[in-house]
Amino acid sequence: MTNETKQKVREFYDEIGWMQEDDGHYQNARYEDLRPVSREYIHKTRLRVMNGLIPTGRFLLDAGSGPVQYEEYKTYSAGYQKRVCLDISIQALREARTRIGDHGLFVVGDLANLPFKKDAFDGAVSMHAIHHLALPEHPKAYAEIHRVLAPGRTAAIVNGWHNPLLIRMAEPLIGLMRKMSGRSQKKKKEWLNEEDPAGTFVEKMTPEWLKKEIGSKMTVEIQPWRSMSTRIMRWFVRPFGGRAFLKFVFRLKSAFPKVLRREWALSGVKNVLEKKVSRNPLPPAYLCPCVPAAHWQFDVFQRRLVLHLRRHGRRGEDFP
Repeated sequence: MTNETKQKVREFYDEIGWMQEDDGHYQNARYEDLRPVSREYIHKTRLRVMNGLIPTGRFLLDAGSGPVQYEEYKTYSAGYQKRVCLDISIQALREARTRIGDHGLFVVGDLANLPFKKDAFDGAVSMHAIHHLALPEHPKAYAEIHRVLAPGRTAAIVNGWHNPLLIRMAEPLIGLMRKMSGRSQKKKKEWLNEEDPAGTFVEKMTPEWLKKEIGSKMTVEIQPWRSMSTRIMRWFVRPFGGRAFLKFVFRLKSAFPKVLRREWALSGVKNVLEKKVSRNPLPPAYLCPCVPAAHWQFDVFQRRLVLHLRRHGRRGEDFP
């Protein structure tokens, strides 16, 4: 992503993306299913991020924090003294400050070039932020989060897969349903001769890319985050029986973990990064490099990913 594109992204979120609308939601709420029928499922999937974090510590980094717009997001730092929110948008940080107050520290910065020293944080989260970077910058963002993470601590990063199988399977049916309902013609007229705003820039990865570019440099673990995309839920999950269906989907992974760990059926996952502590600590000048090993888990229908990184080494100084 060029500096010009980053500037456009910043302007978009300062002026549009993180401005509250009349209903109290932010502009990006259009990418979430906020209907009552989906509420419990969405709530539980957001809390899954806690499975990738050590629950207590001094500083938690929220990389690409946005305004910390959902209540579940606040729980990630409940056991930490401070939550350090970093975002490219000053408007996002203003909104975050109104939501978490003195619990937060707020920094305008680039996710791929974090302005923090090594080993500064006891935990880190990044929710749907890295995919707003160009793909060549994704490894830099992961490496930066890993660099500032203290040894023995974890980070949970949520992103989306590029064109996952479940969405590819559903698109023809969605297209047919849209055509039969007349919505395709309406959308075509609305979008005709319009370009996507630069602020909506998204570039997602594939499992193969993640293994090669990230897993070869640091220890990672992939865990499920959400099984159903917003698009699929809006089209196929209806008030009658929808809540029961989503409960079934949520429990499916726990009931059949071996069956559901198939990359060919993967629709998304969550990545968790962990940084290991050496059993025989070395002087600071001889910190061990990233462990080039990874444990990969793939779950049927998963749409998002959280990455856990671990690295050998001694913990550095506290965050300033």
